[in-house]
Amino acid sequence: MRLTNVFQLGVKELRGLTRDAVLLVLIVYAFTVSIYSAATAIPETLNKAPIAIVDEDRSPLSDRIASAFYPPLFMPPEMITRGEMDQRMDAGVDTFALDIPPSFQRDLLAGRQPVIQLNVDATRMSQAFSGSGYVQTIVTAEINEFLARYRANAVAPVDLVLRARFNPELNKQWFGAVVQIINNVTMLAVILTGTALIREREHGTVEHLLVMPVTPLEIMLSKVWSMGFVVLAATAFSLLVLVQGIMQVPLQGSLPLFFIGVGLHLFAATSLGIFLATLSGSMPQFGLLMMMALLPLNILSGGSTPRESMPEFVQTVMLAAPTTHFVALAQGILFRGAGLSIVWPQLLALAAIGTVLFVFSLGRFRRSLK
Repeated sequence: MRLTNVFQLGVKELRGLTRDAVLLVLIVYAFTVSIYSAATAIPETLNKAPIAIVDEDRSPLSDRIASAFYPPLFMPPEMITRGEMDQRMDAGVDTFALDIPPSFQRDLLAGRQPVIQLNVDATRMSQAFSGSGYVQTIVTAEINEFLARYRANAVAPVDLVLRARFNPELNKQWFGAVVQIINNVTMLAVILTGTALIREREHGTVEHLLVMPVTPLEIMLSKVWSMGFVVLAATAFSLLVLVQGIMQVPLQGSLPLFFIGVGLHLFAATSLGIFLATLSGSMPQFGLLMMMALLPLNILSGGSTPRESMPEFVQTVMLAAPTTHFVALAQGILFRGAGLSIVWPQLLALAAIGTVLFVFSLGRFRRSLK
């Protein structure tokens, strides 16, 4: 193997990428608009939830309950009739519909136990589960204060001091921006290397390379370093300029150590992209295989939900995926300021998984050339 051939072939891949307008737009979008939208457009657990109230009592207590729902948790309540409630729920207009029965205040003061009906549109899962608890808490608090004849803050028997580590403002942008970068690194690495190989096969340039004094190892290494360099440069720009500069997200740990982890992860992800390209005969087939591979890699890696909440079988299987170790490494460095003494197992795992994927993909690539 000659390093000169690897370098020149990699430069050829970079020149070919500059002439592909679609991939260039995808790279720019993935590390700018996609990062910003993922960090800012995702709503809180409960944010401006639409609620309607059927007030059949028309009492001071029912008015007090209706006035307790206000932004940002809820939209201003819509006062509707009982006949409109089911129609609005079927049309998806309201997430919550609260029905206050007639004589509610009188029955409550008389010592009876009147019932308030709460209808929830459970198809809006993120708001339905947490929102129903908010509604119950608000209604219960207003009723208790009405019966007590005064409004006061209850004194807790124990003073709980809350200290939010690593994100003291509980700002979702800090988490969403970094996780989206992690997902896009894997996606772009697989896409760029796979499309580079398929593009040469479709254009017939693979046959030109085979008659030249180059080996399959040199061809594969050129694609790995060139496409990995592009993704690494885009990641550095997005992390330093967009996330840290424009969005003002504080990064705790060592950025050089993080970029070393990115390089090892790119080594594994680009090898995976070449392997998927050797399995597919065209670009549409590669797109289907890519979706089958990327969806479980991103969803089950621990970036969206903690790995501890997954079944033990899934946790064990995903230890063979590079994204699992990359997510743990990135979150440890960028969020908690972890050093080499903490993240070295993830670095070692990425190097081992990348080596196995590279050797396996190289064997598959050689067989595909023959």
